Amino acid sequence: WVMKESTTQFKKWYDEGLNPGTLSLNLSVLRLEEENFIQHVKQSIEDSNIDAKWLSFEVIESRIMKNPDKSIEKLRELKQLGIKIAIDDVGTGYSSLSYLKKLPIDKLKIDRSFVMDIPYDLDDTEITKAIISMAKSLNLKTIAEGVETEEQRDIIVDNGCHEIQGYLYY
Repeated sequence: WVMKESTTQFKKWYDEGLNPGTLSLNLSVLRLEEENFIQHVKQSIEDSNIDAKWLSFEVIESRIMKNPDKSIEKLRELKQLGIKIAIDDVGTGYSSLSYLKKLPIDKLKIDRSFVMDIPYDLDDTEITKAIISMAKSLNLKTIAEGVETEEQRDIIVDNGCHEIQGYLYY
């Protein structure tokens, strides 16, 4: 229902001449593992007449690692449709970096827990910089969540983060 309603609304905005960017939807691994999930996504795209490149699914890193091979297979199918894939909560789970390079992803989402104490916690600052650097080397975009101060924004942007979420822009 959420995907149907949001894609329909998103298409209306484009039809009205607006450019709302990308529609990001949280994706549970339980949903991803359903046999008919890919078909459901295809049907939602068709029903709403939306361009698949306008969609992005965000999936939590630690959840993918419960059954990584199956998750990778399904994520590849979504990518083949033109949908972007983002890994949420990067660095908070117990994933293997060897799987990170295998995942068909476009973006890493830096968890708020690393951002919130920048610049005062040097470890969090360095971890955030390392995630941005790693993403760059893998040709992935980054998004930082929980940005609340100009200092946080400046450090994150100066290190090459592509997108920012947080109360600073509320």
